[in-house]
Amino acid sequence: MDIGKLIKPEIRSLRAYEAEEIPCRVKLDANESPYGFKVLQSVMTNKYPDPEAKELRKLVAGDLKVKPENVLHGNGSDELISCLITTFGGPVLYPVPTFSMYGIISQSLGERTIEIPLDREFDLDRGAFKGKVKSRNPKLIFLSSPNNPTGNCFSESRIKKIIRQSQGLVIVDEAYQPFSSAKSFVPLITKYKNLVILRTLSKIGLAGLRVGFLIAHADIVHQVNKVRLPFNVNSLSQKVAIDALRNKKQIRSQIRLIISERNKLYKAMAGMDGAAPFPTDANFILFKVADADRVYCSLLKKGVLIRNMKGAVGGCLRVTVGTAGENALFLKALKQVL
Repeated sequence: MDIGKLIKPEIRSLRAYEAEEIPCRVKLDANESPYGFKVLQSVMTNKYPDPEAKELRKLVAGDLKVKPENVLHGNGSDELISCLITTFGGPVLYPVPTFSMYGIISQSLGERTIEIPLDREFDLDRGAFKGKVKSRNPKLIFLSSPNNPTGNCFSESRIKKIIRQSQGLVIVDEAYQPFSSAKSFVPLITKYKNLVILRTLSKIGLAGLRVGFLIAHADIVHQVNKVRLPFNVNSLSQKVAIDALRNKKQIRSQIRLIISERNKLYKAMAGMDGAAPFPTDANFILFKVADADRVYCSLLKKGVLIRNMKGAVGGCLRVTVGTAGENALFLKALKQVL
């Protein structure tokens, strides 16, 4: 039997997202927080979790100054991206390079994708967006700001213009917003009905939980909730997330520490011959080197794992901000390699 003949054409040509696990002394490749949370659990494992995650959504809504009906919970942002595309369909438009799951999920669901290259400053190309929004009328536009893998925030004025020009939904993915000095777009959901915000707990020390949130007008939340799988966020994740989010002091302290380490790391890299880091608002730094493949492999041999952005941003590597000790080991290794 030829299984290939049964597979949808969109899946046959799709390349899976590669989350390769390489054992390494210093792991700085996945944009994870180097700091976690210690929590004691009292979860009943014989009962299904709260399907509506009422307590968790109420807590998040309070933090973001919106109503619980404006918040939808997901098994990470990935599930919510999938739910949005399932609910509204395509075409799906997004800039490149950006978070690869926008394209992967769109293709796996059989929806058309429209990719628009960023300009030289890694910002949104105003002319290209205006033309494509008018000619292709995308149902969904995904904008990751701060953007992964470039690290910068897109211009606020350009995002607002795209929201006003679009007849579809504009999703601003704020996965890395806690590390940015730029204002969140969450308050604008009352002004723009077609605006959707994505948030995640993965970057602030809770990546193992797989918990994300969609923030939007109640009508959008209601429709997307129709395709959300029941019991999608398990009891353990809900309980840990609630306990952690109540510990706002620890969250803020860890975010400040990551930002401080990021600034030190950027300054050190900028002073190195052969490394050219790009300004960043995220918990990682994209940097250019003369031979990215060689530097990546040489660092790996020294026990330091970062991300090779080959195929996304030519000649560039991406390093996650780690602890002070991890960053020091990375800088030492990078200096030797260069």
